[in-house]
Amino acid sequence: MKKFNDVFVVDDDKVYHFILKNLLKRNNIEVNSRFFENGHDAIEGLKENSKNGTTLPDLILLDINMPVMDGWQFLEEFRKIKGSLNKETVIYMVSSSNSPFDLNKAKDFPNEIQDYFLKPVCLEDICRIFLN
Repeated sequence: MKKFNDVFVVDDDKVYHFILKNLLKRNNIEVNSRFFENGHDAIEGLKENSKNGTTLPDLILLDINMPVMDGWQFLEEFRKIKGSLNKETVIYMVSSSNSPFDLNKAKDFPNEIQDYFLKPVCLEDICRIFLN
């Protein structure tokens, strides 16, 4: 049983986009996904979907290190607008960073970040994220 239908992937790594799409496809996990290369574009996407009445994501897969607006800045902005989105959205941090700073900083967002996954994501991670 799949947990999520609509997914925003916020990550500037095109290789990660490709790997994620392939892992989902190979495992018959069908989701509507939109890809954003920085946090600013994703925040704008959320605002636009909310304003237009378009489906908001059930899940956001969020990287930390990105140009324009990184994952932490995205979370700060998300906190400001999440009350107006009319939908509970789960956020998983997906990063290559295993630095104690980032792992501890994730704890500063207990109401936003549900879990933290290290890249490269593997099939086991995909199953934990998308399947019951």
